[in-house]
Amino acid sequence: MDYEKENVSTKEDSLQVDTELADAIRNYVPGTTEERKLVRKIDLLLMPMLWIMYILNYVDRTNIGNAKIAGMGADLSLTDDEYAWILSIFFFGYLICEVPSNMILSRVPPSKYLPSIMLLWGALCAVMSVSKTYGALMGFRFILGCIESGFFPGVLYLLSCWYTKAELGKRFAIFYTAAVLSGAFGGILAGAITFNLDMAHGIRGWKWLFIIEGAATVGVALVSYFILLDYPLTSKRLTPEQRQLAHIRIVADGVSTNGAGSGARLSHAQAFIAAVADPRTYVLILLFMLDVGAGTISYFIPTITLTLGYDTTKAQYMTVPIYVVAAVVLNIVAWSSDRHVERRWHVAAMLGLGFACSVVCAAVTTPIVRYVMICFVAAGIWSALPLILSWTSGIISLPPEKRAIVLALVNAFGNFSSVYGSRIWPSTDAPGYQIGFGVTAGFLGAGMVVAVLIPVFCKLVNWKGTKAEKELLAATQTDE
Repeated sequence: MDYEKENVSTKEDSLQVDTELADAIRNYVPGTTEERKLVRKIDLLLMPMLWIMYILNYVDRTNIGNAKIAGMGADLSLTDDEYAWILSIFFFGYLICEVPSNMILSRVPPSKYLPSIMLLWGALCAVMSVSKTYGALMGFRFILGCIESGFFPGVLYLLSCWYTKAELGKRFAIFYTAAVLSGAFGGILAGAITFNLDMAHGIRGWKWLFIIEGAATVGVALVSYFILLDYPLTSKRLTPEQRQLAHIRIVADGVSTNGAGSGARLSHAQAFIAAVADPRTYVLILLFMLDVGAGTISYFIPTITLTLGYDTTKAQYMTVPIYVVAAVVLNIVAWSSDRHVERRWHVAAMLGLGFACSVVCAAVTTPIVRYVMICFVAAGIWSALPLILSWTSGIISLPPEKRAIVLALVNAFGNFSSVYGSRIWPSTDAPGYQIGFGVTAGFLGAGMVVAVLIPVFCKLVNWKGTKAEKELLAATQTDE
């Protein structure tokens, strides 16, 4: 009897909380001074730290390309096919572990989970320096993919829990700028390390590259434990009033968040079924696969710049302007996309730009022309990428557990395209690389068409949700 009274009391308390929340949402006025201050605080606590973390994430993933031209390929006697497998094996691990990782993230504090996986991959990157055989490097790269798989989609999910749809595109773009600029940063760092430290203490320059970048990652991971936010309802770095406002403004925008006190939710199994049953998931995966497949050029930019007549060290540095141009264009396009709250034509335009410039690269071998066109190929690819993910979060926004899995699926299968994308740049095709640029143009052209047709597809399927989604929605509406 006492248990029944306690249970009834708990339900009454929950109903009162839900009623108060519903009243707060009805009375919510966007754009107040308090909200602007809150967004600035969220930006300060999240964006700089995540930006630095992602620079190192991408540097640790792509430094394999810099290591290759700094002597790793020769020291380990790697063939073109073996190097392609070293690139590809990373994405097998990525695909296997990404969805389970986001399932875990939707239930645990991001301020602990994201730094923990960063700590692991940084340590592993440093240990990769001991690789003496092709097999050892393959093993390290596979485990690195498994560990890194949770970071990028985890951050995307975390940002979608804090920012409204009109704010999300810019934040995704700012975050992804880290990946783009990591190419420039990685090129400068790789050039300095491999040139100045080669054979220091008897260690080859490409090994120092792994050691130094891995150690830097571990250091940043330790700092991030004390800075990152959790979810709006559970972040102790905000006042109770700020937590409430952070939650209300996201719910009012149509994107619910996780965390303590967030109410009913889908189980892992229900969320996974909801994600894979939704036809929109697959067209978004296709679009992202086409863009990321084209993005495999990033692993070969140092090699391509070598064919333009530069020596090894200068080729490392000549990658920098390519990434700087891409970063500038990316942020301009994201700002415009958020200002107009529009994704479709911004994504299609950037993919179209990359397509046109790839065609020119395939047809023209003049070094200056090709170098300039590569800058805009990169700008088109990487400007579209964060907008596609922001678009995904907007199209499939509820329930949050489903959104987390869809983001993970889109990113996992998108990155899996690197398995075959890494094979379109064989050294036998140098210096023209017509196959690589031709296939890249095909990916981007097809992506442009898919982006234009996505709203039409979504309207035709008119997806209503699985039974579990409908029941959750009905329960939420009843509580309110």
